[in-house]
Amino acid sequence: MVVAAAVLAATVGIVYADRDGYRDGDEVGSLTLLDAAYYATVTLSTTGYGDITPVTDQARLVNVLVVTPLRVLFLIILVGTTLEALTERSREQWRVDRWRSALKDHTVVVGFGTKGRSAVRTLLGQDAPPTSIVVVDPSPEAVADANREGIAGVVGDATRSEVLARAEVGRARRIIVAAQRDDTAVLVTLTARALNPHAVIVSSVRESENAPLLQQSGASTVITSSDAAGRLLGVASTNPSLGEVLEDLLVPGSGLQLTERVLRTGEVGRSVKDLPDIVLAVVRNGKVRLYDDPACEQLRQDDRLVVLDTRGPHATSQDDLAR
Repeated sequence: MVVAAAVLAATVGIVYADRDGYRDGDEVGSLTLLDAAYYATVTLSTTGYGDITPVTDQARLVNVLVVTPLRVLFLIILVGTTLEALTERSREQWRVDRWRSALKDHTVVVGFGTKGRSAVRTLLGQDAPPTSIVVVDPSPEAVADANREGIAGVVGDATRSEVLARAEVGRARRIIVAAQRDDTAVLVTLTARALNPHAVIVSSVRESENAPLLQQSGASTVITSSDAAGRLLGVASTNPSLGEVLEDLLVPGSGLQLTERVLRTGEVGRSVKDLPDIVLAVVRNGKVRLYDDPACEQLRQDDRLVVLDTRGPHATSQDDLAR
């Protein structure tokens, strides 16, 4: 734009400097500055109405040697900028299409506010690659923040199926709904479940009375943020040390950490009490059984263990946990 404006200004100056060599139809007298600007505009754009023409040899020579090259330069700028914009748009669309075609078994996080950012940090703390996470948020600034962390983002209203489709929700393995409003969380959960009947959907609500509605909408797990925060506040007020331990569990990558894993070789048929890891629960057929459940006395092939991963000077055995 700057170069094009400079070319136009230069042409206006050249024509106005030799204004006596031009004729404006039947009008008598030299060109005004407006006439010079008009002639330069229609000349550089190759419109050429012919109402203003050079009549002297000097004016015609200047048109041949100076104005014509400026016209060519102006056209190069115009066409080149247009082609560059079209090429960049096509290249960006090709990159998006290639990215979407390769996206599978990823995690979609709806909402990149306080809860969404914490969820993403937890996923990254559990060694999830940034390329396996897609953020959906109506705020371009929030999506830009996610992009700066190497996470792909989609700007739009997640209650609309076409927005979730752009995030390839239909091929996602996990969907985290961290909307700011409970009614939005319900609509997003309904839409996501309709697009993906098999994904694990974890939804967050502020009020516990809305949790059953989310479960009916298709949420696999519902987290009530206000109740969870209230329980943590109550525990911390009466048992500060216990509150500190629970807070440590919630911070990824530090101290104690809960993880879920499959059985290792040689663990099938054994009791959870005989394992070197601190086992808190066993997930069997989608149901969680605490470590003291009689069913945990003999582990099965398809069981999954919820274990306490110690990363610091904490307990490391079942005996320590029992004590």
